[in-house]
Amino acid sequence: MQKRLTLLGSTGSIGDSTLDVVARHPQRFSVYALTAHRNGDKLVEQCLRFAPEVAVVGDADTAAAVERKLRAAGSKTVVTYGPQALVEVAKSDGCDTVVAAIVGAAGLVPTLAAAQAGKRILLANKEALVMSGDIFMDAAREHGAVLLPVDSEHNAVFQCLPSDGTKHGGVTKIILTASGGPFRTREPATLAGVTPDEACKHPNWSMGRKISVDSATMMNKGLEVIEAHYLFDLPGERIDVLIHPQSVIHSMVSYADGSVLAQLGNPDMRTPIAHALAFPERVDSGVAQLDLAQVATLNFEKPDYARFPCLALAMEALAEGGVASATLNAANEIAVEAFLNRRIGFMAIAQTVDAVLNALDNRSAASLEVVLEADAAARRAALKIIDSLPVPA
Repeated sequence: MQKRLTLLGSTGSIGDSTLDVVARHPQRFSVYALTAHRNGDKLVEQCLRFAPEVAVVGDADTAAAVERKLRAAGSKTVVTYGPQALVEVAKSDGCDTVVAAIVGAAGLVPTLAAAQAGKRILLANKEALVMSGDIFMDAAREHGAVLLPVDSEHNAVFQCLPSDGTKHGGVTKIILTASGGPFRTREPATLAGVTPDEACKHPNWSMGRKISVDSATMMNKGLEVIEAHYLFDLPGERIDVLIHPQSVIHSMVSYADGSVLAQLGNPDMRTPIAHALAFPERVDSGVAQLDLAQVATLNFEKPDYARFPCLALAMEALAEGGVASATLNAANEIAVEAFLNRRIGFMAIAQTVDAVLNALDNRSAASLEVVLEADAAARRAALKIIDSLPVPA
C-alpha cells in the first residue's frame, strides 16, 4: 500500500532529501502534509509539486502569503499555522507516516503527538528523545508507534543490530562515528576567533546552519549519544564515539564474540531516509554506490575533549539523568543562535551551556510539563549569561 506522509520541517535539508526520495517512488509514497516555519516561498514550490492536502507554517502572516500564492497557482492545499496545527497534521488520520525533521525543541510536541497517535515515525528530530526520552519511548510503546531512526548514525546502528528481534543479541557496545567537523585538526587555542561561516563549512555533509555549528562543536554527537541511549536501551558507558573523517562508516555495533558490524555508504542523507521510508524493503535512494577502491583509506581517532568540550557536557548530562539533557539542549540552542548572530564567540557556546547546567537544579523528568519548564528556564538562564559575555570584535 502507498504510504501517506506528513513531513514536519519540509524546507530544511532533511525535508529536501526526503522529498527527493519520495519523487523517485510516486507509486510508493504520497504527501498528506508539509510544514515549514517561515520559509513560505520554498513551501509554495513544494506544495505545487507534491500537492499535499495541508500545509502548515509558523505564523498568520506567512500563512496568508503562502495561501495567496497557492490560490493564484490553482492549488487546493489548505494552509494553517501555529504549534497546534503541527500537532493536528502529526496525528491526523490522513497520514500513516510522520517524518520528524523539525530542528530543535520545536519538534518535540508534534513528534510526541505522532507517537501518541501510533504513527510510523521516521525520527530525524533527536531533541524529542534528548528532552523527553522516557516519556517519548513510553508513549511510543503504549500506543504502538513504530520508530525508525533517520539520523545516519542511528540508522546505521539499526541496520547492524540483530534482525531476529532479540533485544540486544550479544551486543556489547554501540560505536557512533563522527567526522570531527571543520575543526578536527585545529589547535583548540585558535578556536575562539572562528566565524559562523567557518563553523558552517562541514567537510562532508550539507546541513542547516544550526546543525552545522553543532557538528563543529560536536554537541551534535553528544545529542546523538543521548538519543542512542533511549533508542537502543543501552547505558551511556556502552555507547562510544569515534572520529572517522571520511564519513563512510556511519556507525558500528560491537558483539560479545568479537565481531564488529558496520554500515557503510557515501555521505548522503537520502540513504538512511530511503531505508526508513521503505523498511523492511530497500529502494533506490538516488545515491551513488560506494567505491571502496576510490575511498582507499579509512581513518579513526578518539575525540579530543579539550577541542570538543560540548561532547563532554552532553555525556555528563546523560549520566546525570533527569532534566539535565533538556537543559543542555535548550542552553545550546540559545548559545548557537547567539554565535550565529555574532553576539558571542565560538568557544562561548560550551561556556554558556556549562554555566547553565551549573546554575540550574536538576530534577526528575516526571512529565512533559516538567521538561518544558526546564527548557524554558534554561533558555532564560542562557540569555542572561550571554548578556554578560563580551561581544566578539
